Amino acid sequence: MMHDTTAGAGPLDATARLFFRELDADEARRITADALRGAEDGELFLEYRESEGLTLEDGRIRSASFDTTRGFGLRAVRGAAAAYAHAGEVSAPALRRAAAAVRDLPGGAAARLAEPPRATNARLYDAANPLHTLDVAARTAILAGIDAYARARDPRVVQVMASLFGEWQAVRIIRADGREVADLRPLVRLNVNVVVESGGRRETGSYGTGGRFGYDRVLGEAVWKAAVDEALRGAVLNLDSVPAPAGEMEVVLGSGWPGILLHEAIGHGLEGDFNRKGTSAFAGLMGQRVASKGVTVVDDGTIPDRRGSLTVDDEGTPSGRTVMIEDGILTGFIQDRQNARLMGVAPTGNGRRQSHAHAPMPRMTNTVMLGGEHAPEEIIRSVKKGIYAVNFGGGQVDITSGKFVFSASEAYLIEDGRIGAPVKGATLIGDGPSALTQVSMIGNDSAMDAGIGTCGKQGQGVPVGVGQPTLKMTGLTIGGTAV
Repeated sequence: MMHDTTAGAGPLDATARLFFRELDADEARRITADALRGAEDGELFLEYRESEGLTLEDGRIRSASFDTTRGFGLRAVRGAAAAYAHAGEVSAPALRRAAAAVRDLPGGAAARLAEPPRATNARLYDAANPLHTLDVAARTAILAGIDAYARARDPRVVQVMASLFGEWQAVRIIRADGREVADLRPLVRLNVNVVVESGGRRETGSYGTGGRFGYDRVLGEAVWKAAVDEALRGAVLNLDSVPAPAGEMEVVLGSGWPGILLHEAIGHGLEGDFNRKGTSAFAGLMGQRVASKGVTVVDDGTIPDRRGSLTVDDEGTPSGRTVMIEDGILTGFIQDRQNARLMGVAPTGNGRRQSHAHAPMPRMTNTVMLGGEHAPEEIIRSVKKGIYAVNFGGGQVDITSGKFVFSASEAYLIEDGRIGAPVKGATLIGDGPSALTQVSMIGNDSAMDAGIGTCGKQGQGVPVGVGQPTLKMTGLTIGGTAV
């Protein structure tokens, strides 16, 4: 048998202790090889996950949870067909039942086994389990401190909610040829929500931060105080907001989290499965101009400690940096193994799944527009009348057409090149392919989000990151509330 040391020997050793109790390792390899005989590709995906959440509202614990899951998914692939079986136990009988379910895969004659993913010894994050670093009492005390600090900062605060989430995921992937890879993935997130009231008007502000590291990175006093200050700033700002105007106008998007619009309206359309099937607005446009000059968009799963980063994806392929649009030209899609093979290209390390109960598919990691040459102040000065959207809440997008609707949670009027009053109820309406061609100025301040993104696709949610510089876009439609 051939055992790769992807992500280092440590993860392979650690996952062996987690998975090979009721299941003998050699037996797992034999069952997997037999189940995938005649298949073109496939894998046994073993997963162990510890997750917890703690929410404090107005000084009291509102919810506390801890969960441990262990299971596997077995997949066989031939051409465009795939068979998938999974179980919430890791045992030889369960694996044999799954093997029987995927063995008779449709799709024609037996195929030659695809080349395995390349090996890597890269480590993009500390493999330590963050859930073992602080006890519940210590975490509760910090959340209580957040509540007290927010109320002391401003007498208008009437409600505070602080929540902390953490997980540790161990995965081991066994292929039919005996190659094995493993990864240990930490993930934490802190959220703060503040409600203020003045003159009978209530407004809310929120802030979140996190990534693939330990609790110490989000629970240090300087970090959580900064989170409270930012949430409080947004809430107080909204007390003075005016109704947003409506109509077609110039829009300036802030750096960092506003890249969520790029992710949703454009990124999904650059995933391999939608383009192979011809359902993406970008299908058939490879090598053509799809954006303004200067627009370069990459998906990069190799940025250390980021929420969307992965040492290896959920098929065992090392994460990569894929340039999808370069200087306005469409140059590549993000791929899992199956769609890459069917499209005659290399996989990009974007085969992701929510858990062992889900089959992998092409998914984004950290999707970023690279910076340009303009200072943010220069971009603002160039706008006669428009909207400066600094932060976004919810949004919706149709992947086939690229049409999107996004609500700005923090936005301002721009009048004669100056930032004016904050506005409430600003909704950006457009479509991704057109929006890319409407980028007229690109800032030199490219930044990543604070580590809060979760992406949904076909019922699966995975952690992601986004980023961009300040951007000026012409001719976007604003759905406002002003009358």
